[in-house]
Amino acid sequence: MFFKTLALAAAVGSAVAQRPANISICDYYTTALLTNNTAANQMTLLTLVVNTAVIGNYTKPNVGIKVPGILAPAMINGTAVNLAPYFTGALLSTNNGGSSGVSQSFLDGGGAAPLLKNMPANDTSSNQYFLLTHLYEFFGVLTGCSMQGGADYPAYGGEASMYEVHKFMAISYAEITYFIEQVGMSAASFGVATEDVTTIGEALMGAFGYRCAPPITIIKAQGPQLQAICTDSTCPISPNATCASYNATMEPGNATMTSSASGSMSSPTGTSTTSPPATVSKGAGASITFSFAAIAGGLAAMFL
Repeated sequence: MFFKTLALAAAVGSAVAQRPANISICDYYTTALLTNNTAANQMTLLTLVVNTAVIGNYTKPNVGIKVPGILAPAMINGTAVNLAPYFTGALLSTNNGGSSGVSQSFLDGGGAAPLLKNMPANDTSSNQYFLLTHLYEFFGVLTGCSMQGGADYPAYGGEASMYEVHKFMAISYAEITYFIEQVGMSAASFGVATEDVTTIGEALMGAFGYRCAPPITIIKAQGPQLQAICTDSTCPISPNATCASYNATMEPGNATMTSSASGSMSSPTGTSTTSPPATVSKGAGASITFSFAAIAGGLAAMFL
């Protein structure tokens, strides 16, 4: 089981004690791992976690948890998962404001190379740069970074509705499960305690993993928005479903020509995304469960 693996690793290698309930996940682990709870250190912490979730382990020290990364293929409860085509431009899955998805590479800023240097990209104008910096900012909000909002760690400046961003992707339950698992494993690899990894995983699944979910507020300044990312028929339906608020799910077609800039993202060990699938515990998907009755409490805890 996924969380049993995290529990074992945390028991063996966690660098910190139990987090007090009145301190956010971001503030607590910034202090524990980087000593001073500054905006720059909070940005560093979220950069490390996001980059590791994307490309897999590349830093020392860590507590020995192997993170394949979201761009590596995997098997989730017998279902093959490969998220890389959403990033390489191989699918017509990016929402650029039209009535259907388009092909767009998000590896156009140097691929894995800058991430290995704790950077989002080799430039500040690529799709990769905007994607990664928005992820740093978004996860800062989700984990309650109290210093976020200035030059050292900007506030989230991306799209308000995660549904609108992902609506042409037809994300499945296996795909959202694998994404969330990699985020959790990345956090755990830096010694984040199992209960905090669970909080993050449950909040992510609660916010994004339920089909037809009603609007919720994640970024306070943006107000309630449609946030469901998991939209195909395999996704559990929200107990408060508002399916009329969502468009019919459309499977993304294959792009007729993949940008030469997309290439293949390689892990720090040199393993291409076309390598054999990572081994994922059979119970990984089932172990992340959440109800909309609990989402408010889960997200509120992360915003402390």
